[in-house]
Amino acid sequence: MTSQSIRVLLVDDHAVVRAGYGRLLKMAGDIEVVGEADSGERAYALCREQAFDVIVMDLSLPGMSGIEATRRICSRNPGTRILVFSVHEEEIFVRRALAAGATGYIGKRAVADVLIDAVRQVARGKRYIGAALVDEEAAPFEAENPLARLSSREFEIFRLLASGASVNAIAEELFLSPKTVANHASRLRAKLGLGGTADLTRLAIRTGVVGL
Repeated sequence: MTSQSIRVLLVDDHAVVRAGYGRLLKMAGDIEVVGEADSGERAYALCREQAFDVIVMDLSLPGMSGIEATRRICSRNPGTRILVFSVHEEEIFVRRALAAGATGYIGKRAVADVLIDAVRQVARGKRYIGAALVDEEAAPFEAENPLARLSSREFEIFRLLASGASVNAIAEELFLSPKTVANHASRLRAKLGLGGTADLTRLAIRTGVVGL
């Protein structure tokens, strides 16, 4: 490695996945994996301790999601370059990640060369969206996906509720009061015209926020 190497933080909750992608990135010659995190909380803590050129961020993490971690990291350190690398290829996730501050987004089905190229482009401050994913300049999709009506905070609470988390658990994870979470939940249900939990879960499945 040289002094010009791209310093990368890998964020994924599976050690085997981190090891595999870490080896792949190191083989590029100009990329150095200098940190690993198995959760959004750990990634946020590491970013408070040291600087990275690129953070390769999974979205499906235990506790704090990748989108929430991206939002917090970018809020604390504007200009942080985050490349989301996720199995979620639905448009809503791409847009939410970019809105949270991510610089790039690629799916985990992408070939090795795409990941390496994406890291290099993001390190230069250039936006990188995988070819199979929506272009951030594409036409608005509010009429197609009702979740576009939600704020970033409401979307995160929607995702957690749909995953089965309780109001108290969500409050603890997002560092909010249970009352605040309950208020957000009421507002998002009103925006989406949802009744109970079953309606919310069905919409989450239909839009790809949670799997069957």
